[in-house]
Amino acid sequence: MRQKQIISSPLIGEEMIKITHESGLTVYISKKDFGMSYAVFGTRYGSIENTFTVDGERTEVPHGIAHFLEHKMFESEDGSDGFEKFGKYGADANAYTSFDRTAYIFSCTENFYESLEVLLRMVTTPHFTEKNVEKEKGIIRQEIKMCEDRTSYRRYYNLLKALYGNLPIAIPVAGTVESIGKITPELLYKCYNAFYRMSNMALCVCGNLDEDSVMEIVDRVIGNRSVGTVLPEYPADDLEAASGFISDEMDISKPIGAIGLKIPLNVKNEVLDILCNAVFGESEEFYSSLYEKRMVNHYDIGCDCVRNAKTMIIEFDSDSPKKVYEGFLKHIEKIRIDGVDVEAFERAKKTEYAETLRKYDSSISVAEAVFDGFIDGNDFIGLAERYSAVTADDVNQLAKQIFKKESTALSVVCPKGYIEAEKD
Repeated sequence: MRQKQIISSPLIGEEMIKITHESGLTVYISKKDFGMSYAVFGTRYGSIENTFTVDGERTEVPHGIAHFLEHKMFESEDGSDGFEKFGKYGADANAYTSFDRTAYIFSCTENFYESLEVLLRMVTTPHFTEKNVEKEKGIIRQEIKMCEDRTSYRRYYNLLKALYGNLPIAIPVAGTVESIGKITPELLYKCYNAFYRMSNMALCVCGNLDEDSVMEIVDRVIGNRSVGTVLPEYPADDLEAASGFISDEMDISKPIGAIGLKIPLNVKNEVLDILCNAVFGESEEFYSSLYEKRMVNHYDIGCDCVRNAKTMIIEFDSDSPKKVYEGFLKHIEKIRIDGVDVEAFERAKKTEYAETLRKYDSSISVAEAVFDGFIDGNDFIGLAERYSAVTADDVNQLAKQIFKKESTALSVVCPKGYIEAEKD
C-alpha cells in the first residue's frame, strides 16, 4: 500500500513530500518556485558492490560493471538514444556512478512531465547485447586511459590504495582495462535485476511541480513491481592504513600530495564534517601555518562517506609533501590532546549550517541533496537540525577517537626524479 508523509524542518521552515510507492520506490517531491525543475532517479548501487547475494545465489562481478551499466542504460532496443529523447523536450540529461550510487538526472524549464516519463522508461527498460556491450568496452577503455593520465586521478586513487589496499573502495569506479574485458550482457542483466529493484531506488524531484502529475507518471511507468532485497558483501577492514605511503611519477613541474585518514563507519557525518572544518579549514591554524610558510598552493579538504568506508582527505600542491604530512601528524596529536579551539568549532558549525541553507537555493542542489540523504539513510530535510545538535564535546571525543598516525596515509605524485632527490 502506498504511504505518504510530509517531512519538515521546523528549524528552517522547509518541507517536502515523501511517498513510498506500491513498487517499493521512494519518491521525494519538493515544491519550489524555481524557473528550472530537476529530477534524480537513482539506486543504491556503485562500484563497491561487486559481490552480492540475491535469492540465495551469490555472485561476484568484474570491477567497473556499475559504471558500465549506467552507460548502457541510454541505449534502447529500437536503437534510439536517450539523450536525443530528452533533447526533443528541451531537457538536459546526464548520469553518474560513484562508489555507492548510480543516478540518472535531467533538468528543464518546460516539458517536465514528458521528460520524467522518458527518464523512468529509460531506466526501467534495459537492453544489452553482445554487439553493444563490445562497442562500449572500447569507449570505456579510452575513458579509463584518459583518467590515468590525470595527476589528480592518480593522487586520489593512490591515496585510497595506501589506506585500503586492494579493497573495492580503492579500485577506480570505471574499473580497469582488464576488468572491463570480462563484462558480458548476462552479467549486466544480473546486476541490473539485483540492484535496480524499486525498493533499492529513489526518485527525487524539485521545482514548481504538481504531486498528482508526478505520481500519475510513476504509476503508469513503474506499476506495481515486485519488491525484493539484494545483500551486498563488503570485505572486512580495520582502521589501520594498508601501507601509509604511495608515490608516483609523472611529467609534471611540481609535486602534489594528498593526506587521508580512515574513519570508523559508525561516526556521524555531521560531527565529522564539523571536526574536519574546525581543524583543517582555511580559516584555521593548520592551513594558516602552511600558507604563511609558503608550503602549500592549492589546498582542499573534504570527507568521502560511503557505505563501507569513511575517509577524511586533504589534497594540496606543495614542494615538500612529506613536510606537510609531518606537520599534519603533529597537528592531529596536538588536537587529540588539547581539543578543538572553541572559536574554531563555532565557525565550523556555522559554516556547515549555512551550507545546508544554501542547498535550498536551487532545484539541482535540493534534489541532489535529497538523493544523497536517501543513499546515506538520513532524510536531507533534517540535516540542519542534525548540525545544530552537534556539540564541542562531540567533536573533541571524535578527535580523540580518530586522530591516530596508524590510520593515516600520504599519496604523492612528483616530477620524475623528485623522490630520489628528496631522500638525499
